Amino acid sequence: MSSTLDQIVETLLYEGFILYPYRPSARKNRQRFTFGRVYPQAYSVSEKGAERCAMQTECLLTNANEGELQVSVRFLHPLVREVGLPATPMDPFGWEAGAEPPVEIVPETRVDGQLYQAWQEAIERRVLLPSLNLRKPDPSAAVQFSFSAARLVEPIKNRQGEVAALLLRRQEAIEGTVEVAVQSFGGNLAKVTVRVLNQTPITADEIARPESVLLRTMASTHTVMQLRGAEFSSLLDPLPEHKAAAEQCLNLGTWPVLVGDPQKAQRDTMLSSPIILYDYPQIAPESPGSSFDGTEVDELLALCVQALTDDEKQEVRAAGEQARQLLERTESLSRQQWLKLHGARRDNQTAAEDFFATGNRLAEITIEGVAVRIGDRVRLRPQGRADIFDLALSGRLAQVESIEQDFENRVHVAVVLDSDPGKDLGLLRQPGHRFFFGVDELELVAGVSEVPVEQEVRYE
Repeated sequence: MSSTLDQIVETLLYEGFILYPYRPSARKNRQRFTFGRVYPQAYSVSEKGAERCAMQTECLLTNANEGELQVSVRFLHPLVREVGLPATPMDPFGWEAGAEPPVEIVPETRVDGQLYQAWQEAIERRVLLPSLNLRKPDPSAAVQFSFSAARLVEPIKNRQGEVAALLLRRQEAIEGTVEVAVQSFGGNLAKVTVRVLNQTPITADEIARPESVLLRTMASTHTVMQLRGAEFSSLLDPLPEHKAAAEQCLNLGTWPVLVGDPQKAQRDTMLSSPIILYDYPQIAPESPGSSFDGTEVDELLALCVQALTDDEKQEVRAAGEQARQLLERTESLSRQQWLKLHGARRDNQTAAEDFFATGNRLAEITIEGVAVRIGDRVRLRPQGRADIFDLALSGRLAQVESIEQDFENRVHVAVVLDSDPGKDLGLLRQPGHRFFFGVDELELVAGVSEVPVEQEVRYE
């Protein structure tokens, strides 16, 4: 897989895995693995089909008589972590590793101040199908897969070397089938169907227990399709000649999008996700890592994580490896990384610093016969008084950040306020910290200190 694809799939697999405030005790983290569930078939039948036991992806490919198709399915296999307390601390040599001495199951405990909590973890699973030869007429394949049950016992020792608690991890088996079929539409166009079916056995008693159902459910299920010698056709924006065929594609619980470099119009990879995406999804380069919640803003979440108390952070660390890494990553953000999180402007025409690219950037201007250059200090005298900024900034001292001349030869002076706590952001040309004024709205000053705001208020 390409690094771009790996990064996107990894992010989507863990979308919603744990939400802010990233603590197991938080109410929003009691309902887990909410995206891309594929339930056991018997459970789906008991629910009269309300919960899916199959996920189906259908999309189009061109040059369908050439090359090969590689399909893989990735999902999270849920795992329960429980906390067990022995009646008294045990000698670590008094029982065999992997054995389970009698314990009392509790929601949480502390050993020498370290918190241990019950939680739902997950293991990444991947089912890789053999390549499908597209030169054969209507090629198809079906692969059965299974992941066995497991039970692990991890002793927690106190400072005296005694086993004070146990972490008990339990995972149920998951079984299923992945089916792939390619149906020709005539010419060089064909439809690919990938069907993922959960056939894990489950008893009537287990169906009645939500946790038992979850442990046998494929969570966050994603399908990846890659071509060699052929191309996929977008379902979001199909070519006119492919529109009728695209309308015949039936996607159940998932939606396929193109992945790759949009500038190169790459069409050899399709990702089918239960989370709705556009073609060519991208991870923002400013993002320091997954926050497990794509509907939030990285800066907001990072600031909220910094505001957690020490006890809350300890609980986050105890949640698991993903939560611990998020916390450590946030606490180690550099000043430059924080500035990048504050905001970025990207569009199809110009970057923020090229806003006046149709005109010229000037080295200096003249105010009352005196040359004013970048870095000089001026006092603001807004003439328009059209809004609150004209009133609020009147009389303020500022530094000239740039001098721009637009395509109509009008001169605009960008300034950064001396009193702006985010002045460094203005000097980096971040939105909201630079203000533009005309030459006639500036007064050159030298050796003047900023007047406190409360002393600027005048009563008439």
